[in-house]
Amino acid sequence: MFAPNYIENKLKFFSHIKEAVAFGHARGMVCAFINIDMSAVGNWAERRNIAYSGYTDLAQKQEVYGLIRECVEKCNAELALDPVLSNSQVHRFLILHKELDPDDDELTRTRKVRRGFIAEKYKVLIDALYSGKTSQFAETQVKFEDGRTGTISADLRICDAKIYEHLAKAA
Repeated sequence: MFAPNYIENKLKFFSHIKEAVAFGHARGMVCAFINIDMSAVGNWAERRNIAYSGYTDLAQKQEVYGLIRECVEKCNAELALDPVLSNSQVHRFLILHKELDPDDDELTRTRKVRRGFIAEKYKVLIDALYSGKTSQFAETQVKFEDGRTGTISADLRICDAKIYEHLAKAA
């Protein structure tokens, strides 16, 4: 059974993850887009003397990928305990180069993910996750609060996450 909202909420429980979008319906595995929480990860990076120039730069740091991989793998370990959801573990993920935003129609005004819109807009990234690539260039048009538009681009790293065998909970 694939329960995207459940998986996304489990991932968002981690303070370093602001948003998550899970994909996997009618596919052989679950993959996810992650938005880091700029404030939490920024503080984490500063305590480790990791320099960065903004969201896109911070999101692509190798150390940040390691941090997010730990979160994804902890989520997977919890999912492995559930006989219904153990097959819904996140196999691969990437950290998006921009925050999902209602102004870009990626979220509703109440901050709910518009999964269908995101799947269409970022189709090249979803294809990269499922094709086994280790990176993918992405260029995205964004709307600024003042009405201007611009583009944000980056080479996004794609990571594999550890998958756990289904483990029955100890009584």
